[in-house]
Amino acid sequence: MGVFSKVHRFREAGDPANVNNVERFGQPVRSLFTSTKVLTLHHKIEITDDRENVVYRAETKFPSLHDKTEIYDASGRHIAHMQRKIFTLHERHFITMDNGTEFELSNELFHLIKDITNIEGLGWQLRGNILGLNFELYDADGSIIAVIAQKMFSLHDKYSLDIYRPEYEETVVAILITLQHMIADRNAASSAGSGSSSSSSN
Repeated sequence: MGVFSKVHRFREAGDPANVNNVERFGQPVRSLFTSTKVLTLHHKIEITDDRENVVYRAETKFPSLHDKTEIYDASGRHIAHMQRKIFTLHERHFITMDNGTEFELSNELFHLIKDITNIEGLGWQLRGNILGLNFELYDADGSIIAVIAQKMFSLHDKYSLDIYRPEYEETVVAILITLQHMIADRNAASSAGSGSSSSSSN
């Protein structure tokens, strides 16, 4: 479905690029994929290539109030550190790349009205489609960097990542891992809120 759908753009490894992505941006230079068991989301995430070879890993200290996560490539080289800032109006995650680049993402992304988030420290924008579960990443000049898509209705937390600027691959991977954590946290908070409402009504 993801290959031919212009709304839901997730695709599995080995499938051709999504038709909407190709029409708008051309063929991606490289595509990556994640598949994570929901119960182990805050332990380990693996990112694979088209041939399902693991190319990156993310490991989170658990339990961790700050959601501290380390990202490595397949050889074990450290790529980035990510952690959540707590006690703020908007949940924020800070990312520090091994080359010294620092930036942050905020959960303001998930406001249904506001679907554009500035990635502070990079000058990039993450434009989200909440209903379609698609996110487009642009640089400061408005050029596409990558497209992230989440699979709907899956027992596993699956994402596909089409990269158009391979020189930014490691930074994009760090953003994908952070986004995956933020969406999972939002879903968990929503479920907890629904559970509380049900309990109080009973």
